[in-house]
Amino acid sequence: MKAITYRNYGPPAVLTLTDRPKPYPKPDEVLVRVHATSVTAADYRARSLDMPAGFGLIGRLVFGLFRPRRQVLGAQFAGVVEAVGADVTSFKPGDRVFAYPGAGFGGYADYAVISQTKAIAIAPDNLELDQAAILSFGGATALNFLRDKGGISPGDEVLVIGAAGGVGSAAVQIAKSFGAIVTGIASTASLDMVRTLGADTVIDYTRDDPANASDAYDIILDTSGTATYAGYRASLKPGGRLLLVSASLWQLLGSVFARKSGGRKAIGGYAPERAEDLHFLADLAESRQFTPLIDRRFPLEQAAEAHAHFESRGRNGNVVITLEQA
Repeated sequence: MKAITYRNYGPPAVLTLTDRPKPYPKPDEVLVRVHATSVTAADYRARSLDMPAGFGLIGRLVFGLFRPRRQVLGAQFAGVVEAVGADVTSFKPGDRVFAYPGAGFGGYADYAVISQTKAIAIAPDNLELDQAAILSFGGATALNFLRDKGGISPGDEVLVIGAAGGVGSAAVQIAKSFGAIVTGIASTASLDMVRTLGADTVIDYTRDDPANASDAYDIILDTSGTATYAGYRASLKPGGRLLLVSASLWQLLGSVFARKSGGRKAIGGYAPERAEDLHFLADLAESRQFTPLIDRRFPLEQAAEAHAHFESRGRNGNVVITLEQA
């Protein structure tokens, strides 16, 4: 089968098209013929080892100390079930599915295997597989931070920093599905797109600084890695939460030791890969409350170009990688 692999950390050019043996499912595994995958922040960091400041060693321990531990990237994918292991009861050949292996990767190939007990679910009927492929990473990250870490409630005033990206565009829609009042921050060129996602208000970060607001937001979700508790403390209402999706070690430590008042807090961490979250996201997609945003599509053979585009400025939403299937 065709697969995109890499043997050394570095720029997009380290990704090459190779032939690999087709995997076969173990008793509890599902074999998926992949139709689409994407470039996520996890794929980018695993390829480049460009980690938030202070997490360089942790990145090497996770992805491989001297060279990549897993040579096929692809933290999320969608496709059609080709075969199932002897113990699989939740899926059958022919099912349209989407999966979120996370750091297990594997989506940059014609075929991928994943345990039926991991983050895999039936794809929504109203989405094409290239859209279903990008439900997971941005959607699950936004859902975990807003619902589980942030305790979002109807009527909350929510500020999304980086509202045009993969996680940010999901966060705008998911926050709206919870009944929140959403303000999205993006570049000038992306403001209209953020409005179409459902944002009640948009802010051009090149012209206005939302950190100047006072007691304005119940939740501030930052996907850009630029927000600090000290910088945004005044913008939080009493009891407000600053959710740090992408933060350096120093930002997190500064948040821990910062002087807090009025029940305000800063929360970091990561979003786990859970099947129940995929089911929740699929339901949102079927009710048209969440439609993952595609910026651009690349064929598998152009995975390096897809990664280069992911790193470019002005990207709106997700960078999708498609595979030709007979």
